[in-house]
Amino acid sequence: MPENPLGYAWLKDHFKLGEYHLTHTSSVGTRLRKEIDENGNVTETYPPHYIPGINPLDHVEFALKYDDLNLDFLKTVFTRMNLEEITESINKKPKAAYHRRIGFLYEFLTGIEIPVPNQPKTNYINLIDEEKYVTGKIIKNRRWLINDNLPGTPDFCPVIRKTIHLQNILKEDFKKLVEKVAHSFPPDIFHRAVNYLYTKETRSSYQIEKEKPTPEHVGRFVRLLEKAGEQPLRELLSEAQLTTLQNEIVDPRYAAAGFRHFQNYIGQTTLNYKQIVHYVCPPPQFVNSLMNGLLTSVEKMEESPAVIRATVAAFAFVFIHPFEDGNGRLHRFLIHDMLTRCGVVPKGMIIPVSAHMVNHIKEYDTALESYSKPLLIRVRYEMDEEQKMMVNNPAEVEGYLRYQDLTIQSVYLGRTIKGTIEEDIYREMEFLMNYDEVKSAIRNIVDMPDKKIDLIIKIIHQNKGMFPNRRRNQFEELSNDEISKMQNAFREIFNIPL
Repeated sequence: MPENPLGYAWLKDHFKLGEYHLTHTSSVGTRLRKEIDENGNVTETYPPHYIPGINPLDHVEFALKYDDLNLDFLKTVFTRMNLEEITESINKKPKAAYHRRIGFLYEFLTGIEIPVPNQPKTNYINLIDEEKYVTGKIIKNRRWLINDNLPGTPDFCPVIRKTIHLQNILKEDFKKLVEKVAHSFPPDIFHRAVNYLYTKETRSSYQIEKEKPTPEHVGRFVRLLEKAGEQPLRELLSEAQLTTLQNEIVDPRYAAAGFRHFQNYIGQTTLNYKQIVHYVCPPPQFVNSLMNGLLTSVEKMEESPAVIRATVAAFAFVFIHPFEDGNGRLHRFLIHDMLTRCGVVPKGMIIPVSAHMVNHIKEYDTALESYSKPLLIRVRYEMDEEQKMMVNNPAEVEGYLRYQDLTIQSVYLGRTIKGTIEEDIYREMEFLMNYDEVKSAIRNIVDMPDKKIDLIIKIIHQNKGMFPNRRRNQFEELSNDEISKMQNAFREIFNIPL
């Protein structure tokens, strides 16, 4: 905690909220100074004349002006403030912009109505700054004369800060990047690659969860991916449809009848059968309202960039964890659905984001842990002998679950999509072109059956450009010179030094 704190930092100290994480910390200094870390967290100092006052409401106003929007933190602060003092302050300056914002947010976050008369006539003002945050479709609030442009409702409302990293992501035209790939290769190569990428994406999605799918599971998930973007959004995110999709991709013994009604968590078992908990899922009493709120949020963000809508739909879904099994695969399916739905990826094509995640698994884990770890600091739970969990302080973590800050996840997904398009897909296309060229070169050396040629290429590829002697007996009909020529052709075409 900085010396001479302001805004959220002052409120955190005043109300003893040490377990809350702040993305913007303010304090009094000799001059204006700002420092930003790699995740976009800001530490800022202000000259003494910025000091707002000595009561909590003064620092709430300061925070809304200069700190980041933190609905979770504000919800807790409001529950500890005196409603009479808030009412009195607002009545003194009913037209004041920040008093109106405070009044709206107090009612939005607590569900308690402030006893103030109707607002005098004045202009509507936006609740949050669209230059600093991702916003949603405006809803006019006549009570406070506020343009409610939050990207959600009290049930669920993500906060996505337009940090420098996110602004750079939002400059990318992912649709054009996809079109560039499609036009950079012959149509037959492109369509062959797309067909392969559906299977690769499926296997990678299972691999993330350290599972090996059966051919039947692969077929089911490929068919699911092929449906991306087809259904109306309200139908797709309904409990009935998500349950149907979950049933299609899990073992029938673990098919859900609907959203879970029990406490769930993600963890691992130690040698003495103790559980190491990595993530505590929302208590079951919150699941239905969270999922309803998520649907409304994605609808309200209809005009937001595709990468943002995909982040909210997919990462919020996996953090809510509405099923016992299959959440991760559905989470990654929702990424594909939103990219197709928003027109970034044309129908019948896929970009293998799961394959990129597998190849950069630490980055994926970091994106998940940046949300799960702060929750572990605040949540209180107990486990019985059967490893069943009970959350003891649901009210204290409800704000964290309903008002997820998905800034880091948005940046992560944007970088993943970009990397998938510019690296993974190009590699697949180039591999297929090289493969065809090698196949032709080998046939020119010896006119062999396709299966034999495919096996030779596979063996040389798996051994990094070398044909191993231990596999020589599989091709006794070939001379050493012919094998050597085939090996050299592979190395030349795949640009492996001879």
